[in-house]
Amino acid sequence: MNGFSTALSFENILAAMIGAAVGIIIGAIPGLGSVTGVALLLPLTFSLEPVTGIIMLAGIYYGGMYGGSYSAILINIPGDSPAVTTALDGYAMAKKGKAGKALFAANLSSFIGGTIGIIILTFMGPLLAQIGLAFGPAEIAVLILLALCSVGWLLGDSPRKGIVTTMIGILLATIGVDLVSGSERFTFGSENLLSGLSFIPLVIGMFGFSQILEMISEKIKTDDIGDKVTLKESLLDGQELKSVIPASIRSGVLGNFVGILPGAGATTGSLLSYIFEKRVGKNKKEMGKGAIEGVSASESANNAAAVGSFAPLLSLGIPGSGTSAVLLGGLMMWGLQPGPLLFQQNPEFVWGLISSMYVGNLITVIAAILIIPFLMKIIRIPTSIMIPVITVICFVGAYSFQNSMFDVWIMIATGIIAFYLKSHDYPIAPLLLSFVLTPRLEQAARQALNLSDGSLGIFASSPISITLLLLIVLFIMSPLVMKLFKKKQAVKEDPIAS
Repeated sequence: MNGFSTALSFENILAAMIGAAVGIIIGAIPGLGSVTGVALLLPLTFSLEPVTGIIMLAGIYYGGMYGGSYSAILINIPGDSPAVTTALDGYAMAKKGKAGKALFAANLSSFIGGTIGIIILTFMGPLLAQIGLAFGPAEIAVLILLALCSVGWLLGDSPRKGIVTTMIGILLATIGVDLVSGSERFTFGSENLLSGLSFIPLVIGMFGFSQILEMISEKIKTDDIGDKVTLKESLLDGQELKSVIPASIRSGVLGNFVGILPGAGATTGSLLSYIFEKRVGKNKKEMGKGAIEGVSASESANNAAAVGSFAPLLSLGIPGSGTSAVLLGGLMMWGLQPGPLLFQQNPEFVWGLISSMYVGNLITVIAAILIIPFLMKIIRIPTSIMIPVITVICFVGAYSFQNSMFDVWIMIATGIIAFYLKSHDYPIAPLLLSFVLTPRLEQAARQALNLSDGSLGIFASSPISITLLLLIVLFIMSPLVMKLFKKKQAVKEDPIAS
């Protein structure tokens, strides 16, 4: 109740409304997404109170989950990566003249999935905090190492490429002065690199500026939409609601569970829930051909996963997605240390944020439904206008962080690197996650070694750390085991060919 008293203050409700509206618009614009939106607008929240700032950024986060479905359904260009599975059935529905129903189903499912995620977060947050108190420096170090190992495998189509970008993120995170020895690492004599790479320019470059280069190179056109969609045509009938609601509930629970896992994120939750619905749903034969259940499964899961990622972020200090990694950087810049003690030391912040999600989710679904006609005009803006606007935002955001042109050059350089990596199908999210997690891994490992006088045995001295080490081995060995298993299956099915 104290959290609701904080969330229902005028400035926090206003922050939730602004965040939701901005998130929907950013999510609907092809090539952007919640990570880019939060990264670009993070510097603007530094002048606000921490609770108000994080409420606005959270609104942008799950607002982006809502908005990503618009361009996916209307023009088959997902606004963000979790909306890729939405496009499979959403665009097929649009081609059948059911774009309005697909949009309404996406918004309703997003609300159901988000609500499920918030309820679970409300009850699981304190539980995870209590569990987190059992994690000492050694356990935290092994847990972060598990996240680094898993993120490369879970994100991207190729595990090998995911591991490569993860290692690049680790390398970039080591730039600067060693906090223990005071020696310089990879600074190449530059004073600007003594404090390491700045977080905001790096994120803006990799997720904002790289998208500009991608839009230029691929010549994405967003001004060929089709017929106008009205709210009246978007309403679902009773039979459609019977299809949407069960699929949304199933996918919301599964998506939230996936979102809680460090390194998984909304994209993974959306894909797994879509596959699950295709296996157990009543209309599974139509999935991929314009089934409303496909839209519901994807949208409910990615919203639930987005909320679920706040559980490890707040309780353990480990981001569960690329966007929550940006939020983790913001929390640290506000002087807040995510982890088990956050619930005890800053209860007004934690419960104010969680309570604001109930209010923000309701505001977002109402706004998402009411602005359907308006958003259809927004996403038709030609790229000749969109590209200069986004470019200006990138440059202003990078410079305003420290009023430094060096940050602008970092933004441009990382944007070019990210564009090159993405053009060769290397995922960027593992790079960002590893960049954020590596300093925490180094700090926890140093603390553990100091406690044990340099003995590595401390990393296998408790049931928690031993279990996590076994999971790390499992993550590393599972692709090799699966490859051998598939090879043996092929031999059994076709012994003559072998």
